[in-house]
Amino acid sequence: MRPGGARLRRWVARARLSSLRTTFTVSFAAVAAAVTVLVGFLSYDAAARLVRVDQQTVFEGVVQDLLDEVRHSALTPADFATADADGGPRDELIRPSGTVVQVLGPDASVVDRGHPPLPVGADDRRIAAARTAGQLVEHRDVDVGDGMYRVATVSLGDGRGAVQIAQEFSDTEDLLRELQQRTVLLVGAVVIAAGLFGWWLARRITSRLVRLAGAAEDVARTGRLGIQVPVAGYDEVARLGRSFDRMLGRLAQSEEDQRRLVQDAGHELRTPLTSLRTNISMLRRIDELPPAARGELVADLAQESRELTDLVNELVDLAAGQSDREPLQRVALADIAEDVAVAARRRTGRAVTVRVSGDTVVDGRPGALQRALSNLVDNAAKFDRDGSEPIDIVVTGVAKPVGASAGADAGAAVRVEVLDRGPGIAEEDLERVFDRFYRAPDARSLPGSGLGLSIVREVAAAHGGDPFARRREGGGSAIGFTVGGS
Repeated sequence: MRPGGARLRRWVARARLSSLRTTFTVSFAAVAAAVTVLVGFLSYDAAARLVRVDQQTVFEGVVQDLLDEVRHSALTPADFATADADGGPRDELIRPSGTVVQVLGPDASVVDRGHPPLPVGADDRRIAAARTAGQLVEHRDVDVGDGMYRVATVSLGDGRGAVQIAQEFSDTEDLLRELQQRTVLLVGAVVIAAGLFGWWLARRITSRLVRLAGAAEDVARTGRLGIQVPVAGYDEVARLGRSFDRMLGRLAQSEEDQRRLVQDAGHELRTPLTSLRTNISMLRRIDELPPAARGELVADLAQESRELTDLVNELVDLAAGQSDREPLQRVALADIAEDVAVAARRRTGRAVTVRVSGDTVVDGRPGALQRALSNLVDNAAKFDRDGSEPIDIVVTGVAKPVGASAGADAGAAVRVEVLDRGPGIAEEDLERVFDRFYRAPDARSLPGSGLGLSIVREVAAAHGGDPFARRREGGGSAIGFTVGGS
């Protein structure tokens, strides 16, 4: 791998994480902005509507009071002149909302000018000369001085003149505009704060992903599976980290098993291959050998080729057992034991009996279980050369509890053991007979590779059980394994 390519991949990985962080930040800020803008708009709209309606209601109330007063009392322009000390109609108009009042005479001349002065138009002059009291003309959005006003003109009747009242609304609009600006500033501040908080939160969340990605990159770059994966918390990221750590652990164990298998296989294959090369070199001078030596040489070659074939086959079986993909299914170990016994009788000519007790149906891989049991029977036949007593296969299942359902036996423990009357196993060898390529001193002169019982251990472990070996009373061995129950 070129250094430039590794750096490019690391940069791409960091860019992806940065993109994830940016996406999270932008999304968080966008959601906060949308919510804030919506709330701000609705709040401003409600406040502006409330203020405008309230102002309009107050002005309409003043106009209505003036209409009622002029309709029920014969008032003159003098009655609305400058306020008296004791109060008067003018004070009643000004007091509620600071209304501007301007009084017009019969000819629409200004009798009492308002502050600021209000414009007098044709409609206002017509109202001032009206014979009926309480006639109304209303003007909206009138530009008076520096502000905008609502103006209403009410006739006093009998041509006596009219009263103009006005309410400024430009200051209210200025206030609402300022409120709008402040709302926009608040929305901007909230969006910025949400973006910063989202960035901080995204950094906090993705920091563990960054460390996890760094560990994965280290594994890809160095090939070392023993790298410690940082794991913290109990959320999905932590579960991902723990799963990745367990996966690395299983890969490391698998790699170690493979390495050890190759080393052990290389060591064990060296001896038969050396012997084969020696005997093959003797074939060049086979014509010079006496007939007895020739027969012995050919027999040795045949025996060594058989042992080498058995060794290779068992290595293949052992390697396949480590990565067995045979699906689990419901199998009856009693049926498997009968099949193995039939094959052993035909192959060895020995008497092989099967004894079954209890329920022996389990969840397992039929091929692996049959291979393990065949190894045990072949091992017994190899060491029990006398053959005066049969080889016994004993399959014992755990009895169901009373009242258990039909599926209650799933996962129940079943014990399988093979009994022989061979020389037995020494006490110091009982703990090591399932190690790969281990052969007891008394068995080193016999054919075999030392892998058969290792395969039994692998199959038992794959089915949640354990192998076992013990000496039998009266001589011989009992070797077997359990399935399930752990």
